[in-house]
Amino acid sequence: MQKRVLLGGSVGQFIEFYDFTLYGISAVILTQHFFPGKDIALGLLATFATYGVAFLVRPLGGLFFGQLGDKVGRRKVLYITLLSIGIATALIGVLPTFEAVGMLAPVLLVLCRLVQGFSAGGEAVGAPAFVFEHAPVNRRGFWLNITLASTALPSVFSGGLIILLSRLMSEADYTAWGWRIPFLIALPLAFFGLWIRSRTEESEAFKEILAKEKAKEFSPIKEAFRVNGTRMLQVIFVMALTAMGFYFLSGYFVSFVQTAGHLSREQSLFANAGAMLAYFILLPIGGIIGDRVGRKPMLIAGSAAIALLAIPCFALVTSGNFGLALLGQLLFVVPLCIYGGGCYTFFVEIFTTKTRFTSAAISYNAAYALFGGTAPFVGQWLVTATGSAMAPGFYILGAAVIVFLLLVFTKVPETHRVIH
Repeated sequence: MQKRVLLGGSVGQFIEFYDFTLYGISAVILTQHFFPGKDIALGLLATFATYGVAFLVRPLGGLFFGQLGDKVGRRKVLYITLLSIGIATALIGVLPTFEAVGMLAPVLLVLCRLVQGFSAGGEAVGAPAFVFEHAPVNRRGFWLNITLASTALPSVFSGGLIILLSRLMSEADYTAWGWRIPFLIALPLAFFGLWIRSRTEESEAFKEILAKEKAKEFSPIKEAFRVNGTRMLQVIFVMALTAMGFYFLSGYFVSFVQTAGHLSREQSLFANAGAMLAYFILLPIGGIIGDRVGRKPMLIAGSAAIALLAIPCFALVTSGNFGLALLGQLLFVVPLCIYGGGCYTFFVEIFTTKTRFTSAAISYNAAYALFGGTAPFVGQWLVTATGSAMAPGFYILGAAVIVFLLLVFTKVPETHRVIH
């Protein structure tokens, strides 16, 4: 059962991030179809603004699905979230373009992104919480980081799929209709995830809490804010840095390397796929180390490393050379995985079983809404406003320094091996 839960959580994370990543790496062609114009930079800004819209509703989805998950069960909620994400993504693959229906096209695109974001607000936290409650206490970091490492594979899969389609069809055909195929694939992937999850059960710890709370009125949202207010704030700033870093890596670098580094679409996809594959391998290793040394040392070391490497990484990424662009993204992955060795367990481990889903969903999704979903837009805006391709590097450098200082000088708890 533990292995089924681990597989079910990982598959769900893969599908959720496939849908979000696909939008990011398809930004250039989506701009052509939904935000056409003479200025590609302004079109990309509009595309990345639409990308960020999904994150604005994630906290609402977290509130809705979080309290539902704490009251009726994680498993039932995870059915709904996964299916909703799959349907919304597949619908993007059949939307009419701006050329066909004018302004209705971007409006429909935004609506699909809103459904994706609302559903992801439950999926992104529900799956890790579900896995956490089944994991062995001394291997929580490893289990959680395997689950979260699966969020890197969508970039490899979707990037490889786009490269394959680009080679199998002419550029004109891919631009006209071939780009839709990866979006349509999301629906059968979602059904596969539902089949895996149908073979799992709730954890014994959650069953005990559910049996106790059924006898009385229980509001997970009120309980979360009453008991976990300070902890939720701590999770927000801890997860803000990894949200920025991950969505720069998975949602921005493919387009960034094409526009600022002047590499081809295929070169940028290959470079990013290599970096995401490294993330998939290194993140569980970060979890193993976190299980041995604790969460807080990993957070401190990771934030310091991100601050030190941010500018060199962006300099390499925008060099215009494929090898250097790949090296820059690989160097960016290493500190992210060190930091991930602490943060991805910390954000569920800090809360008790009773309100874990709700508390983690509110704080996690607030961080990703404010700093993750906005990262590609802010990065592109900084480049456009300053004329410097290095500007996004200074942005994440500043964030890493702030998080490092907060970790060192505030009372962020060590949650390693806490049982509750």
